[in-house]
Amino acid sequence: MMAPHSDLDAREAQSMAEAVIQHYFGSNPVGIVRQGGGLNNFVFAVDHREGAFIVRMSPQAAKINDYLKEQWAIARARAAGVPTPEVLEVGCEAVSTPYMIARKVEGYEATHHPQRMRILREMGALTALIHTVPTSGYGRTFDWSGNQLSRNESWTDYLTCELKAGERIHQLEAHRLLSAAQAQALRAVLEGIGSWTDAPVLNHGDVRLKNVLVDESGAITALIDWEFCTSNVAPYWDLSLALHDLSIDAKQEFLSGYGLQESAVRAMAPALKALNLINYAPYVTEAAEANDMARLEHYRTRLNGALDLFSL
Repeated sequence: MMAPHSDLDAREAQSMAEAVIQHYFGSNPVGIVRQGGGLNNFVFAVDHREGAFIVRMSPQAAKINDYLKEQWAIARARAAGVPTPEVLEVGCEAVSTPYMIARKVEGYEATHHPQRMRILREMGALTALIHTVPTSGYGRTFDWSGNQLSRNESWTDYLTCELKAGERIHQLEAHRLLSAAQAQALRAVLEGIGSWTDAPVLNHGDVRLKNVLVDESGAITALIDWEFCTSNVAPYWDLSLALHDLSIDAKQEFLSGYGLQESAVRAMAPALKALNLINYAPYVTEAAEANDMARLEHYRTRLNGALDLFSL
């Protein structure tokens, strides 16, 4: 087994990916190409006589938990009818870093496909399908893990202990992203949704065009990147994230695909906005710590509502 690495360069990571394939399939790959993934996360497309595969790996030991969570979620979503890659193995035995092996799915990111609106409608329908998968607990630790101490038994526990919603509002207020009146209004909305007792279900956590693979016609071949999946209240959590960077027409296509009536969308709006706002807090803090005033001003304009051209 190769020695553990706190950091990997691309060449080392590729050697480890080859070792993983050799370990499980008994021979080296015919071809291997890096697909991206960042400085400390690596993704490789692998051609082997046994088929085409994707190998993901990370030098961070804790990543094994994310991979196991993804493996569980993907299997349950796939059983519910959601197109996903087939995960074949998660481990850290073949090499010293966590890895995931999945069958490669043909297709490419839907971000710039000419049939984006139709794809978004189907994405909404698939999100509704994901939300039929029952789970227990709220947040990152749920059925995939046997851990009990890090599990949130209630939605209130999740908001308070894991998401730390109160602290996030304070961060937004401290960096002058929210006025005192806006912060008070946000706290009032979060206090209201904190009493929800809805049963948790699986949430993807990042249903966006970049995480959808499609064929030339625009048919979805797979929903990928389940790294941020959680057990949560639906549809609020997933929708607050999925709708964030869509145009108003695209938002309505997605929501129509999900199956929501317009009156239901209007009723849900305060909660969706509240969850979206508090999800900005880590990025605001990061910009403040980097003394990135231009980025903070950008966020102020956005959170002020200046870009909302459809309501007074």
